[in-house]
Amino acid sequence: MQPDKTAFLFPGQGSQSVGMGRDLATEYKVAQDIFAQADQILGFSISQLAWLGPEQELNDTINTQPALLVHSIATLSVFQNKYPGFNPAYVAGHSMGEVSALVAAEILTYPEALKLARRRGELMKYADQIAPGGMAAILGLDIPILDEICYQASTENEIVQVANDNCPGQVVISGNQLALERAMASATNAGAKRVIPLPISIAAHSPLMSHAQVDFNKAVDAAPLAVPQIPLIGNVTALPLTSTDHVRADLQAQLRSRVRWTETIQFLRAQGIETFIEIGNGEVLTGLVKRIDRNTERIALGSPDDFNNTFAKIANK
Repeated sequence: MQPDKTAFLFPGQGSQSVGMGRDLATEYKVAQDIFAQADQILGFSISQLAWLGPEQELNDTINTQPALLVHSIATLSVFQNKYPGFNPAYVAGHSMGEVSALVAAEILTYPEALKLARRRGELMKYADQIAPGGMAAILGLDIPILDEICYQASTENEIVQVANDNCPGQVVISGNQLALERAMASATNAGAKRVIPLPISIAAHSPLMSHAQVDFNKAVDAAPLAVPQIPLIGNVTALPLTSTDHVRADLQAQLRSRVRWTETIQFLRAQGIETFIEIGNGEVLTGLVKRIDRNTERIALGSPDDFNNTFAKIANK
């Protein structure tokens, strides 16, 4: 595994599960310290919520976002402790995962990133309370077809749009509930293999997040960002963010813009990236990478067993 051919990926909402990070913190003191620091910064035990639940409370976006970040940074800290000096060529995060990627790229310190993730969750929840909406996964239709379906399903006051271009054949749409339902029906009629309403009321990456935009812009503007030490691929542009201004612009636009994940992975492949390491909970992103390009090495890290298996792979090369 070569650093100059490796990218770190950081998961976003949907990857959380009760128990996340518990074994990691039990096995590695550096991970335990990351969770303990989070409890102190947030003023409540995010570690106990992540490890013990209840699931409904963990799935509340106000908690999901910081919990995922804490687990990702705990995992990153274990990796850095095990493999000092190993710096990937690129980092990227899916939606909220972009905040975790800021830490890996040394753009933002862990405490500041944790505060930003918590604030992002608070504001997205507020936006949902003002203008509730929904999201749905559409399988088997291409982006141009879904763009047209969303356009036809939208009105001046009821908007739905592509939220996540996850991989070929798997796209998430998001927006006003009535417009979403019209788009889902049209997608079915257009031959979608499956149309799956997601169990979330927040219309992420859609205009409904405009109610959170002003305050989130302020939070991002106030964040003490540094120049990226490792190139970070932005969700909005699917290109490297080379300055603090570029990072701020991408973070701010991300609330209402689509996550260009397919393009992100394709860009990284074009730069010679062969190994993708998912840093945090689950295997969602490595699964998407496999769908985008099977000719890749994919490793998911989030537990002691993952590290033991990864160590064996590295040792045998």
